[in-house]
Amino acid sequence: MRIIVADCSAEYSGRLNASLPQAKRVILIKADSSCLIFSELGSYKPLNWMSAPCKIKETDLTDGDASDTPAVDDASVDAADTNVVDDDLIAPKPIRQLRVTADKSSDVLVVKLYHVYSDQDFDLGEDPGLVKDGVEDHLQRYLAEQIERIGEGAKLIRREYPTAIGPVDIMAVDAEGMHVAIEIKRHGGIDGVEQLTRYCKLLNRDPLLAPVRGIFAAQTITPQAQVLAKDRGFECLILDYDEMKSTESDELRLF
Repeated sequence: MRIIVADCSAEYSGRLNASLPQAKRVILIKADSSCLIFSELGSYKPLNWMSAPCKIKETDLTDGDASDTPAVDDASVDAADTNVVDDDLIAPKPIRQLRVTADKSSDVLVVKLYHVYSDQDFDLGEDPGLVKDGVEDHLQRYLAEQIERIGEGAKLIRREYPTAIGPVDIMAVDAEGMHVAIEIKRHGGIDGVEQLTRYCKLLNRDPLLAPVRGIFAAQTITPQAQVLAKDRGFECLILDYDEMKSTESDELRLF
């Protein structure tokens, strides 16, 4: 990973055209040659970037051993002495250029550096990847272990119950012996209710399973999804992940 802090400008051309005027920014260059330009403000998204696969060419624009040339203060130019102001005295010249070209398109990102404050390389090593907590798979596992959250006397049939249109997150039976199809989301919206509708419609065609009722379970459920679920005859179940995790059984499991 190469990290450059510099006064820079950038021009992107190809499928779209975009430009960044000269300002102090952070430039990240990764081992795959991808280049990302960040500013002080804003979120995680870069101002401009070129993703891999791409190639990067760096060019020194200075003459000989010339050093970084700072901008000249406009006040130092006595406009009264001349009718023409030399552009070289107003704007600094770039000292270095990064030209990043995409391998599979004609896109080009050209970054010009005017003053470099820091230019360092770091070996980050192999990254183990992001480990997420509270994803749908965790919610599914905890609810399967604590299936009585859908009602006292409920029993688990299996997780990832197979159907012709995809697996149902959890299939269970309630205290009366009715089959229950459970669709689990982190944040429940209308799409999740529609998905549960398709599962229940298919499962209710099987005389060995019908009648099958549905439960839409999530950490949060939008008001629109709650209205639609109620209209389809489904129950909404809010899952408290922290509570479910804290009551996780320490007993040995076969899976």
